[in-house]
Amino acid sequence: MTERDVTNFLAAIRTGEDGAAPLSASSAARHVVAVRGFHRFLLLEGRTAIDPAGQVQPPSTPKRLPKAISLDAVERVLAAAGPLETATGLRDRALLELLYGCGARISEAVGCAIDDLDLQSGLVRLRGKGDKERIVPIGSYAVAAVEAYLVRGRPELAARGKGSPAVFLNARGGPLSRQSAWAVLAGAADRAGLTGKVSPHTLRHSFATHLLEGGADVRVVQELLGHASVTTTQLYTRVTADTLREVYVAAHPRALRP
Repeated sequence: MTERDVTNFLAAIRTGEDGAAPLSASSAARHVVAVRGFHRFLLLEGRTAIDPAGQVQPPSTPKRLPKAISLDAVERVLAAAGPLETATGLRDRALLELLYGCGARISEAVGCAIDDLDLQSGLVRLRGKGDKERIVPIGSYAVAAVEAYLVRGRPELAARGKGSPAVFLNARGGPLSRQSAWAVLAGAADRAGLTGKVSPHTLRHSFATHLLEGGADVRVVQELLGHASVTTTQLYTRVTADTLREVYVAAHPRALRP
């Protein structure tokens, strides 16, 4: 086995041979990693004197753009949460408003405790990956929805449980699970008539995209999202390319020919 054999194998699975369908970059990368691991094992076991796959790099997978929905679609989803005459309806509206209002991850939202809220100042403490804390602002719509839930909805749910400090409670008074929060959003998206998959991360992506489209600095968005690197946040700038192009054409004196 030589390095050329391994590279030819990679080319074959990418283009498809002998009637086989070509593999995507991610699938081909998994195959190459397996081949490299197998040859590394043979080398360590003394079954071969060389590692022909050691220098063959897996194909790079394209970075997928975050999925975001329009402001109109977000508002339709939020309006579809409810009904607001019930404790769970108030909870659902508050949960979705918070997710979009501060770009929280679903785990951060359901892990939020009463002491993490400062509604008077419009702030919430979130615990992200690696238990890293950040304090982020939430908008007036989210503040109003959370206040309504805390006053008119949460006491009813809390009376059924054992005194959980979690903001968002289930029908038995315990902390709301991530799976249940997903179901809340899925139900609202369905009632709003949205097609395609709408996940809690969709609201997070939409939060970031709408901020950037509104002129927010990418490093500010990085802090709000809790990204360790601005490189991750810069993925969202690709979503707003059309907006940037429109601004450029409208503002630059030599953007259009006379």
